[in-house]
Amino acid sequence: MSYASAPVEISSIASQRDADAFYALNEEWISRLFVLEDEDRAVLGDPFGRIVASGGDVLVAKEPGDGAVVGCIALLAYPDDVFELAKMAVVPATQGRGIGRLLIAAAIDRARALGGTRLFLGTNTKLAPAIHLYEDAGFVRIPRNRLPVSDYYARADVLMELM
Repeated sequence: MSYASAPVEISSIASQRDADAFYALNEEWISRLFVLEDEDRAVLGDPFGRIVASGGDVLVAKEPGDGAVVGCIALLAYPDDVFELAKMAVVPATQGRGIGRLLIAAAIDRARALGGTRLFLGTNTKLAPAIHLYEDAGFVRIPRNRLPVSDYYARADVLMELM
């Protein structure tokens, strides 16, 4: 599946180059603002095995000319047609171009195409611009007991879902 728009082209992860960019983009912001947890390393280090093989996907946003990855977002599959929206990152120099908004919309479409009936995410109050994007896309805040998992990232102090 491929999404195209004027600023970037969005498609499913397809190469080791895409996987390396997914790791690097997320490692940068997580390490800068929080602590890279073991689960982060596991998922980021093996997106094909930990995400795609389990029925999820990683979408990457690329510059149309040189194919440089400037953003990414993951969909982690859970039982009962539930997906987690995770690991969204946009290269700082390209922020403000609407890439995050496009990634979220593409991920919602992809989750539906994969049969998803519920999409949830965890974020942090330090990421106010991301929270605004999620709210604009229709996500609403939920209490921790609404999560489909019991052991969830310590840094996630804002939990949201889209039914």
